[in-house]
Amino acid sequence: MSFSVKPSSEVNAIRNRVSGDFDLASLPPFLRVLLTTDGTVTNALEAFFWEAVAVESIRQTEMFLDEDVPNLGLKSGASVLSRQVQLRGTKSETIYVKADSIIRFNLLSPHFQSDLKAQKLGVGELLRDCGLETYREILNVGCDEGAQEVWRTYRIVMDHRPFIQITEHFPLAIFKK
Repeated sequence: MSFSVKPSSEVNAIRNRVSGDFDLASLPPFLRVLLTTDGTVTNALEAFFWEAVAVESIRQTEMFLDEDVPNLGLKSGASVLSRQVQLRGTKSETIYVKADSIIRFNLLSPHFQSDLKAQKLGVGELLRDCGLETYREILNVGCDEGAQEVWRTYRIVMDHRPFIQITEHFPLAIFKK
């Protein structure tokens, strides 16, 4: 991982590679778990809030990058799939997470590409269903200026090649209830 969690009476922070320490102690416990897990968030949300969570596509576009994305080893002009989704409770209609992804589409199998374009499942669910061996590397965690949401950025690596970068935004008020 690119950061370390230090739960002690002296330091309650994540040491980020990019932005220094981020205080975890003030966050609700379940949100601390979501920010530091390297697993799929959807299942954890369903278990905690006890409702099905649907992945809703907001936007999905094949595009050329305007700037470099070093975490994926991509230079400006590279072709990617840009995707924005939200995870919404099917009963409560609560939006638990919004996520933005940059995907090196050309590294994926035609079957995975097709399923991703269909926009029916989240990336984590697709990876699990396809049986791909991957790991997640959390790159950074932080909060917005007004402390209304916290976020994390991570990348997913397959065959030692990073192919997806995801930034998830968690509305803080939902997790304080």
